[in-house]
Amino acid sequence: MACNQNSGPLTMALGDKCCTANTGCEFDGTLRKVRAESLYVQKVYDAALFNLQGLRTVSGQEFRPALGRGARITRILDIRCRKFFNPSNINDERNLIVKPETTISGAEFVEDECGKTVTVIGPDGTASEKLLYTNTQDCDEEFKGTPIFGTQNVKITGDVVVEIDALFTDDCDKQCQVTLYANVPIARECSPIVLTNFFELCMPSVFNTAFLPRFAEFCNLSCETRLATNSIMRDIVICPVTGRVSANLIIALCVTCEKKIVVPVQLCVLSTGFPNLSAETAPICSTFPQLFPDQIDRKHPCRCSEPSPIAEQPISECTE
Repeated sequence: MACNQNSGPLTMALGDKCCTANTGCEFDGTLRKVRAESLYVQKVYDAALFNLQGLRTVSGQEFRPALGRGARITRILDIRCRKFFNPSNINDERNLIVKPETTISGAEFVEDECGKTVTVIGPDGTASEKLLYTNTQDCDEEFKGTPIFGTQNVKITGDVVVEIDALFTDDCDKQCQVTLYANVPIARECSPIVLTNFFELCMPSVFNTAFLPRFAEFCNLSCETRLATNSIMRDIVICPVTGRVSANLIIALCVTCEKKIVVPVQLCVLSTGFPNLSAETAPICSTFPQLFPDQIDRKHPCRCSEPSPIAEQPISECTE
């Protein structure tokens, strides 16, 4: 008799489903094409990195698919955990979200006339940075930064996806392999998991600059899971009639957060030129418009004029 139809063979040949990226940037190893370029960017004045962790215990979590009547798990090959995300609805309450909320002491966030915190566009293209202000005169006179202090509350809501690779015997006592999976709720908006920590940052002058310093923060979250007591007999229960699987789990939530004080600056950098991607040419159009303008300045080479008919001498230098 064949294995349960929900299970797979013990070894599966997987094709290469990954890819490599192409930036369009090339460098021939010499300095012939290197030139100075001016960039208007954001400079990190000070930064602090934090690692936080939380635990979530789950009891009797049901997994799919059912293994069938008389099934028995003999070995756990691997247990994986990943964030749940629904690309069709970014506001799905099941999406695993880590949201930092920060209060500052020693400075204040700039607000508008309605008491709403002013935010500006960050490198992520969204209004993710807050303007900071405090009297920095004392430390400015010593050519140093002004310390500020903060309290961070990280709220975690949403679900994780847990997958268990297991070996089991079906009702014909034949060993098969299966991947069990489940959406495991972590917390909801009304009752989130909250992690708290404190930090200190150094703030530059608010007077010797055309721009107020900006406060930026962002976090990322991963998860790890295992059986609650690392025992198949104690932590995994299989219904002898339906073959439904339920398990007891411990899920670790691993959070990395970074706080930054950033200021707008203009930098001179060495560049080998603009990216040059090879496009797929359509069968009708012979030429296509460019996406970015040519860089035009006095240091770039230009075409010299034709020989002057009066002087009858070629012009060797480009005139301004």
